[in-house]
Amino acid sequence: MSALPVSAEVISITDPRYSVPNDASGVVRPTRGMSMNAVAQYYGQPSSKTATIGQPPITKWTYPEFVVFFEYSTVIHSVVPRQ
Repeated sequence: MSALPVSAEVISITDPRYSVPNDASGVVRPTRGMSMNAVAQYYGQPSSKTATIGQPPITKWTYPEFVVFFEYSTVIHSVVPRQ
């Protein structure tokens, strides 16, 4: 059996600010596991907060450049909304 050379090219057509990596090349935002207190200390108070809903309780904080979702008081996800 002989091995054939293989190559691939990755093309990204999205705005790099929406990239999955949370680094200085995109919008730096809270990471999974941060507490509400840590988010508030590092990023300040959000523009708006939604009332907690569901079970487990989910809360959404909206900042000018990103949105943070909490389960209880822990970050489960943060996203950069498309304009």
